[in-house]
Amino acid sequence: MRAYNFCAGPAALPTAVLEKAQQEMLDWQGKGLSIMEMSHRSADYVAVAEKAEADLRKLMNIPENYKVLFLQGGASLQFSAIPLNLLGKNSKADYIDTGIWSEKASKEAQRYGDINVIKAATLLDAKHAITDQSTWSLSDNAAYVHYADNETIGGLQFAAIPEVAAPLVCDYSSSILSAPLDVSKFGLIYAGAQKNIGPAGLTIVIIRDDLLDQAKAEIPSILKYADQAKNGSMVNTPATYSWYLSGLVFEWLLEQGGVDAMYQTNLAKANLLYGYIDGSDFYNNPIAIANRSIMNVPFTLADEAMEKTFLKEAEQNQLLNLAGHRSVGGMRASIYNAVPLEGVQALVSFMDDFAKRYA
Repeated sequence: MRAYNFCAGPAALPTAVLEKAQQEMLDWQGKGLSIMEMSHRSADYVAVAEKAEADLRKLMNIPENYKVLFLQGGASLQFSAIPLNLLGKNSKADYIDTGIWSEKASKEAQRYGDINVIKAATLLDAKHAITDQSTWSLSDNAAYVHYADNETIGGLQFAAIPEVAAPLVCDYSSSILSAPLDVSKFGLIYAGAQKNIGPAGLTIVIIRDDLLDQAKAEIPSILKYADQAKNGSMVNTPATYSWYLSGLVFEWLLEQGGVDAMYQTNLAKANLLYGYIDGSDFYNNPIAIANRSIMNVPFTLADEAMEKTFLKEAEQNQLLNLAGHRSVGGMRASIYNAVPLEGVQALVSFMDDFAKRYA
């Protein structure tokens, strides 16, 4: 029996996807070789890549005037790629800072342009929250406005999509495909694959066509979205196995009923876990209700000295990777699409038993 994996990333993958990949590992569809051994320019692999894109477009209802790129380097490389691609004609951009990842993005962007950083994380009744947009000092003529929908480490998520005049750029690494999303409200969406899409090694970039000609002249060709779009994300050899596995995840999501169906399951998981924490004197969630993530749930114990015992016993109960990020400590349960409701039920049952024994 597989354990329940609450890792923030690389994260859980659907068992059905892993089993299919296992079956095809040595002999992909009767070809006598693994897909890892196949040329990325072969007709067979190109068909796999094109189907993955088509399935993602269907899942997210991506408009035709957007390119979908399957790139390498993780979301962190996009911290550089985005300003290099979008600040060529206007060097100003706004960055909404709500946590560690959006802060990293803004610091990297400052290498390439005039970046206006808006500190939007606050405390509300001793809980972490995001300030109202009316308090933000947005630029009049920014090339784009960047934010991170869901801060994976802190468990802080935007309650709604910001309304801004400039093209909106968003890091959706830990929340993509978890809930319905109107892609047309964005100029660019990007997401590292290793949380809710597939294995590490791949990054998805969804960019509106009219932004493809905004790059700086000095941008490396490997990072240039226009070149990648023109070459089917194959300016060089792509992360072929990660792309293939992500395609299997897209197929699995469609079989589950798509993003709408996954959202209902995700709400049930989040409501169960937050509901238990809120009703307990032994556990605490540090996030204001309006900004709670449905993917990453941080929590603390009443007695910090019990954390190591909690983690040890959780692992003994096949509940893995519940330690919070090293920068904030505490606990964190990442309940991505591939984590079943039964996993969250098992976690809550363990938490309840642990609290009764150690309170």
